[in-house]
This record gives sequence, C-alpha cells and structure tokens, in this order.
Amino acid sequence: MTPAPPALRANDISMAYGRERIVHEACLTLAPGTVTALVGPNGSGKSTLLRGLTALHRPADGTVLFSDGADAAGLGERELARRIAMLAQSHPDPSGVSVREVVAYGRYAHRGRFRAGDAEGAAVIDRAMAATGIVELADHSVSQLSGGQRQRVWLATCLAQETGVVLLDEPTTFLDVRYQREILEIIRDLAEDGVAVGVVLHDLEQAAEIADEVVLLVHGRILATGAPEAVLTSERLSTAYEVPIDVEPVADGLRIRPQRLRRRPPVSRAA
Repeated sequence: MTPAPPALRANDISMAYGRERIVHEACLTLAPGTVTALVGPNGSGKSTLLRGLTALHRPADGTVLFSDGADAAGLGERELARRIAMLAQSHPDPSGVSVREVVAYGRYAHRGRFRAGDAEGAAVIDRAMAATGIVELADHSVSQLSGGQRQRVWLATCLAQETGVVLLDEPTTFLDVRYQREILEIIRDLAEDGVAVGVVLHDLEQAAEIADEVVLLVHGRILATGAPEAVLTSERLSTAYEVPIDVEPVADGLRIRPQRLRRRPPVSRAA
C-alpha cells in the first residue's frame, strides 16, 4: 500500500524574533493518522516551531507546505483555519460568553456571511463538547471556569474546526491526572480518525506513550527524529537536558527518570 502523502511538511524553516534566531533549519513532517510529539528542554524552540507550522508566525526562511502543495504562507486566515487548528498555551478570557459560544468560534471558517451556510455546525459543536467532557458546562460563562475546564473548552474549539491537522502546545497544562489522561486519549482518537497531530509535551513519558514519532529539539535545532524508543534514549536525553537520565522500556512506553544528583554533605556549624 502506498503511504498517504504528509498532511503538512516544514522544509528547512528557521524562526526568529527580531534578529534573534530561535529555530534553525528545521525539517518536520506531520502525517495523517500520526501523533508527532515535540520535546526538549525549556527554551529549545518547541512552541516557536509549532507556531511556525501555522504560518501565523511566519518563518524567516524555509516553507510550510500542505499535501496538495499549497504554501501556508500564501493562504488567507479563513483558508488556514479550514486546514489547521491550534491549541495555544494561552487564550483570551472572554467575559460573559458561554462555553457553547466559545466552541462555536471554531466554526467561523465554515460559515458564510451572517453565520449562514454551516448546516452541520450545531452537531459538530455538540460532538466536540462531548469529546472533551464539557457538555454539562455548555451554558456556563467561560470566565467562571477553572483553568483545567477552560483548557478543555479551547480544545473543543479546535475540534470544532474539523481540520486535517491539529497542533497542541502543552495541552495537559493546568489539568489534574484524570483530565491529562482524557486529553491524551483524545489525541490518540484524533490520530485514529486520520488527523495529523503535532503536540508539544514536557512530560517525556507521555510523549513515549502516545506518539508515533518524536522530535527532540535542543537550542533550536532538531537533535533527533524517529520512533520514541529510538529518540528517547538515555544518551540523547542526558545530552539534551544536561543531566544523567535513565530510560527503561515498560509495557506501555518508557520509564524515564533523571538520576539523583549527588548531595553535598551538610555544612558543620561551629559551636
């Protein structure tokens, strides 16, 4: 069987803020039905690279192409919103707006003027809220929700876009263990539905568990790309994080633990 073409491909893209280069000549492919996890130390450029894939932060060099050859930089905002959805780390805090209204924002690219022409919109919104477990919150004001509840509302907004590519920047932030697990399951469900998923994760064990491919970044450069067990090795992680890290295969992924740092002996005090 011939593999499906990549849903999105970044070709030698570099990202900058002003004159400072943050990401250097990164090549990255997001394939349909695949979860690609971006990992690396703080400041390694993970979130910047993810934003570059949306073309909302334009790369300083290189191109981002969709499977039909369309260059993301040449597409308008509405067309991009039909192709790619992104859950960012931070979101606006709309006052007096209900959960259902916020999730409905995800449908704007599918509507014509005066919100017309989206016959499936209401059903899609209902499915997105059900998938993220926020149906009972539909009529609540978003400003009254907890951080974890808001995170699930914004994820539902992404799902409501019904795109072939979904990008998630640290989606388990603010969530307790239960909801972290539910978000990870949603990510796998998206991939099984044929969506290309790119996700930034700090938790390396979560990345090993849910990702089909891992991209390890260090100082804005891709150190390694491949299957989790090939990338998340003790040698590579110890180099990337500058601390000895042990990696052990387990039934559902990898157990990844920094070695205990040598403690200094207590300083004796003069009597």
